[in-house]
Amino acid sequence: MFQIDVVHHIQTLWICLAGLIVLSSFFSFTETAFMSVNHYRLRHLARHGNHYAKRASVLLDRPDKLLGLILFCDTFADILASSIATLLAIHYFGAVGVLIATVGVTFVILIFGELAPKTVAALYPMRITLYSSYPLWILLKILSPIVGLVNFLSNGFLYILGVRSKQKKLDHFTIDELRTVLTEAGRQIPGNYQRMLLQLLSLEKTSIEDIMIPRNEIVGIDLSKDWSEILEQLKTSQHTRLPVYQEHIDSILGILHVRDALNLFAKNELDKSSLKKVLETTYFVPERTSLSQQLVEFTREKTRMGLVVDEYGDIQGLIAIEDILEEVIGEFTTDAVASAQKDISAESTGNYMLDGSVNLRVLNRTLQTNFPLEGPKTLSGLIIEYLEMIPPANICVRIAGYPLEILQIKDNMVKSVRLIQGEHDGRQNTKRNG
Repeated sequence: MFQIDVVHHIQTLWICLAGLIVLSSFFSFTETAFMSVNHYRLRHLARHGNHYAKRASVLLDRPDKLLGLILFCDTFADILASSIATLLAIHYFGAVGVLIATVGVTFVILIFGELAPKTVAALYPMRITLYSSYPLWILLKILSPIVGLVNFLSNGFLYILGVRSKQKKLDHFTIDELRTVLTEAGRQIPGNYQRMLLQLLSLEKTSIEDIMIPRNEIVGIDLSKDWSEILEQLKTSQHTRLPVYQEHIDSILGILHVRDALNLFAKNELDKSSLKKVLETTYFVPERTSLSQQLVEFTREKTRMGLVVDEYGDIQGLIAIEDILEEVIGEFTTDAVASAQKDISAESTGNYMLDGSVNLRVLNRTLQTNFPLEGPKTLSGLIIEYLEMIPPANICVRIAGYPLEILQIKDNMVKSVRLIQGEHDGRQNTKRNG
């Protein structure tokens, strides 16, 4: 009787077998897609009103339920398909059909129910996740009691092992991971935006002393000078804010906004006494502060400039908010460009004449070089530290693979250097006499 029923329903069994393999393929699709989808992009779509993304996010909020549903349905489809295939094989081949069915179903499900769909799902996880969220949501509603029982038993076993499935672990990016994501984004982010974002992430690793204007280059007003010299300095100043001091920078009196001096000049009230009255309080910055933290501090203190001090309270330099912004978006003031042109000049031979006081970060950014930034901040300091002495003029040294010809020494500093282009070979520090 059983044999007769099978014969009469051969076509139905074949249709059911094909349908079950399709179902197995579907659940393999969804399992891989949901587990490999970009959760951050999915949340972004959900926040912007995408209903498919909202439903998929709800499903992913409880991965144990989602996986329980997918694996239950997938396992059920595979086992039922195997049973039907066994019936069909016995009908066609007799007792040996059991072996044939086992081998055949294994290959069919492995290829069409697992490998092929999971490969496609790994390539297009977002699209498959969005469009499969609705049928999975309906199935979860229908099979909720069964899935709940399966999850109860599974979670009970995990509880014994000390695993809490309801403890949702937030996947946060570290700064280095974000940098990797931006680097590998390729054409998805315009080059300028990518560079700025990478520079923004680098602010945390860069300290104030790396970019500050050194003490000996601070431009300020010395009230001990003749009034005529001070007036001339105010007339020709290219800065909007200037530190005001008495004889030397350590005797700082405050910060002058040139606008306030102009207002006094318009009222014919500008003199040393009135100038002191409009000075802003000096804001001091520890030299080890990171650029990201200092940017926050500038905003909180409602100020744009500060004097950099070391651990002993001695003034080491000056930092302005524009200096930090230039680390992100590049040089945008004519002052900075003029300074870079003064310190770095191209020769007709293709080499570059460098001022020894040029900041290494500026040098790397301008000429796309790769001088080390740990330690000395200027080219002169780098050369002296590497040679462990103040070198004589007219010798050559190779640092970070770049040939440097030392041309002039002045006041125990390297005053001028020639960077020889075309000879950079990537070798690390090696010395040679000129």
